[in-house]
Amino acid sequence: MAGGGFASGSGDVQFEAKITYGVIISCIMAATGGLMFGYDIGISGGVTSMPSFLERFFPEVYKRIQEHGVDSNYCKYDNQSLQLFTSSLYLAALVATLFASSVTRKLGRKCTMLIAGLFFILGTVLNSVANTLLLLIFGRLLLGCGVGFANQAVPVFLSEIAPTRIRGALNILFQLDITIGILIANIVNYFTAQIKGGYGWRISLALAGVPALMLTFGSLLVHDTPNSLIERGLEDEGKAVLKKIRGVENVEPEFQEILKASKVAKTVKNPLKSLLKRHNRPPLIIAVMLQVFQQFTGINAIMFYAPVLFSTLGFKSGASLYSAVITGAVNVLSTLVSVYLVDKVGRRILLLEACVQMFVSQVVIGIVLGLKVQDFSDSLNEGLGVLVVVMVCIFVSSFAWSWGPLGWLIPSETFPLEARSAGQSVTVFVNMLFTFIIAQAFLSMMCHFKFGIFFFFSAWVLLMSLFTLFLVPETKNIPIEEMTDKVWRNHWFWKSFMED
Repeated sequence: MAGGGFASGSGDVQFEAKITYGVIISCIMAATGGLMFGYDIGISGGVTSMPSFLERFFPEVYKRIQEHGVDSNYCKYDNQSLQLFTSSLYLAALVATLFASSVTRKLGRKCTMLIAGLFFILGTVLNSVANTLLLLIFGRLLLGCGVGFANQAVPVFLSEIAPTRIRGALNILFQLDITIGILIANIVNYFTAQIKGGYGWRISLALAGVPALMLTFGSLLVHDTPNSLIERGLEDEGKAVLKKIRGVENVEPEFQEILKASKVAKTVKNPLKSLLKRHNRPPLIIAVMLQVFQQFTGINAIMFYAPVLFSTLGFKSGASLYSAVITGAVNVLSTLVSVYLVDKVGRRILLLEACVQMFVSQVVIGIVLGLKVQDFSDSLNEGLGVLVVVMVCIFVSSFAWSWGPLGWLIPSETFPLEARSAGQSVTVFVNMLFTFIIAQAFLSMMCHFKFGIFFFFSAWVLLMSLFTLFLVPETKNIPIEEMTDKVWRNHWFWKSFMED
């Protein structure tokens, strides 16, 4: 055993729990769903900047970037089909998550992760052998189904299996794996882009099979959560798993809390409908707004299209991929900061600090580009180029220790059990919807807004800082089944939604 203590940080009920190797290993295996998601995010931006890939699937874009001085610097990559290659994954994910909610509730978190892994494997195979744009996009759609199922099940799995006092850190393993996946994708793209023969992009797409297999086999090895087992009527098995993952015999207080929540959950015939009940509106509103704000920070625009963005700013192909690797590394290291701090300083302080950092960095980038990068000329010298990369890194780092991981953590830990699967489904749906919108629109927005795109996102950052300041409660060290009494009933605004 790695440690011991109590899972609850406050309240009358304290749940005895050790931090067992079983919990750590289960969480690491489950979080490989994030690794797959991150690899898919990072790989698309890299391959769409490879000339051989563009020449085969998007000849119009390829021709445009070869003809210097014909199109605006900001408009070279503006192509709806090219954006559809990236965004189709998220379109499929937002549809898949509606089905994943029912699967997660009826068959369990473990089964849902297994299905996600199978979708990932099929999508990877199709992408790596594709010879037509239609087949390529169909493969992305299958990957999107995997994302929908994985993002539905993994955050809930992590929140339910983790002891309360380290729930934030273990849940952020999902986001950490997303950032590691993005970094690995950027590194892979950097090397495959240098392969002679024009087939490097196939290797980039095919290597997605590694995290896909990890998630598939990992889901076969882990136990389902006690919450899921008890909710499905397997009370003895649920109690046995609870003893195993907590590493103690005295699990009765926590078991009774889960059992109580499960009985309430069974009275709910329509989980999605129950989300609209007054007492469930606070976590629902916060979950939805966190997803909207997460995407309108502009982070995925940068992570999807980092190589394309840097190429637009005058970086050569190799330099743009190298810069994307740097931002990917910053992303990983900063997420580790969140793992360390989230259960110490809490959720709100990380969200608010990040808003200041993101706002300043985006305004600086917008000013530099507005002064130095015109439609048909680029006077971005080496010093200013480095400044832009540094500002992008500052922006990415602040997002990575705040809105990235906490956008998934807070919804997964605040819904009551009877609405948890449905709440997570809505969370993933909204996230994928706005991710799709950003992925489909960013290159066109950059063409029309030019440098103003960064002022557009910074205005959203200002808005989300006000929302956090007034409406997002602190959930640090609150047992997952006690959110209603300890969080919502004590909040200055949300308490009016709570029933007696």
